[in-house]
Amino acid sequence: MKIFPAIDIIGGKVVRLCKGNYSEVKKYELTPLEAAEQFYSQGAKNLHVVDLDGAKSGRADNAKTIESIVAKCGMFVEVGGGIRTFDQIRRYLDCGVGRVILGTAAVKDFDFVKKAVDEFGSAICVGVDALNNKVAVSGWEEVTEVDSLDFCKRLKNIGVQNVIYTDISKDGMLNGTNLDIYEVLCQTEYPKITASGGISDIKELEKLKNLGIYGAILGKALYENKIDLASAIKIAEDAIC
Repeated sequence: MKIFPAIDIIGGKVVRLCKGNYSEVKKYELTPLEAAEQFYSQGAKNLHVVDLDGAKSGRADNAKTIESIVAKCGMFVEVGGGIRTFDQIRRYLDCGVGRVILGTAAVKDFDFVKKAVDEFGSAICVGVDALNNKVAVSGWEEVTEVDSLDFCKRLKNIGVQNVIYTDISKDGMLNGTNLDIYEVLCQTEYPKITASGGISDIKELEKLKNLGIYGAILGKALYENKIDLASAIKIAEDAIC
């Protein structure tokens, strides 16, 4: 299992939201680059970066900040937030991003995802953000009628290899993640799944590893010192990925 420490960015600053609520923003003193360097020094090999301004606006508002992280951090970086055109996909991949995450664009224009997978292959990941098993878009401000599990199956059918599945109700709350949904998502009809939202202790990581989850994103639990990153990586690397 792979561990992805997370850096969420608003206005060039590192933040965490509660349940995706933009009115409940906690800002941290670290710059995004300082956070990345800190994670790298603790043994991280992978990094998950989200442009929250971009997720809301539909533009890659923090692209320059993200490109600076990619150039200097020494890790495999996946990036999401505001990626809704082929030009933006190419811009990120050309600067060294390992994987781009499509969210709103994947739901509102499914053909766009198909074309992106045809052109960029495994560099395309889809973020499926769910509230009560319905997919949310536009920075989680709009909840659709799209069933999240059915949507994941559709994504695998068009060749999407990686999906980041977030239970919005758990995100940023430090009350535990949705292990039940990840047990379902580990079945063969779904893509490789990265768990996101609410992971708050080492025991949960062990359970996710045992389920066969591809990856786990750690956010607030790291910033609030609930999980030691080096310990999390050690547990995860015991698994066969």
